Amino acid sequence: MQSFSDAKRVTHAPAKPDQTLELSQPARRKRTAGVGEGANSPDFITALARGLDVLRCFRHGVSALGNLDLARLTGLPKPTISRITYTLTELGYLRYHPDTGKYSPGYGVLALGFGLLAGLEVRELAKTSMTELARDTGGAVALGAFDGDAMTYVEAIHGSSALYLRLPVGYRASLDSAMGRAYLASLPASACDDVIARLGEAAPPPAAIARARTELADSGCCFAMGEWQSGINAVAVPFTSITGEGVFVMSCGGPASLLPETELRTRVAPALRAAIAGLAGASA
Repeated sequence: MQSFSDAKRVTHAPAKPDQTLELSQPARRKRTAGVGEGANSPDFITALARGLDVLRCFRHGVSALGNLDLARLTGLPKPTISRITYTLTELGYLRYHPDTGKYSPGYGVLALGFGLLAGLEVRELAKTSMTELARDTGGAVALGAFDGDAMTYVEAIHGSSALYLRLPVGYRASLDSAMGRAYLASLPASACDDVIARLGEAAPPPAAIARARTELADSGCCFAMGEWQSGINAVAVPFTSITGEGVFVMSCGGPASLLPETELRTRVAPALRAAIAGLAGASA
């Protein structure tokens, strides 16, 4: 294993404390070619995409991964993974642990995440209603956004210390969760089909998506009764934020003993719809 202490490090001169940072004007380059082509676009940087794929491997519950683990998870050759992890470690996005030969996320990742959360207006607007809903139901209330193949929590508030499933900000819930189903059900049929095709076997069953669409049309909510996590019931509502930051989903869930199906459908679902009423600018 390569020693990073002996490697030549790239240093970046920090800005002086009294230095005024002048922001450049937004780029006005007109993009025509490549739009909608994804990875086939000439503007797509494959090396960058691979580096981000490596970072995505460090999910909730995964504390450290080695190069072999990362090669298996990404499907990339081990030599490629070694170069990527070296680069990410040098830049502070990964930390190398000599005792195990594995890596864990570095503080650079935290800085990126904080920058997003700090500037997310809908998160701040939602906190009051989320806190009230968590207090009134005793459940776990989460606000999430679609992140390629999962729903990432941008806020999470837990209403009871008795909750044994306490998922934090940054947690990525599968699209077979109530939150994921609600997001898929909110999409136009063609866009939903595109996501499902890309996910392949990892996509929710067609019957679950069809049921979510029916539930959303009938009640404005989508439900998962012990299907995503055994013994956990949840309800979710998608909405387009009044802040212009896109489509989000708010969910409320908990153990079936705390939130039985009848309670979830008759009391929690209306309260959840009321919680997002002041946040929604248009129908998702």
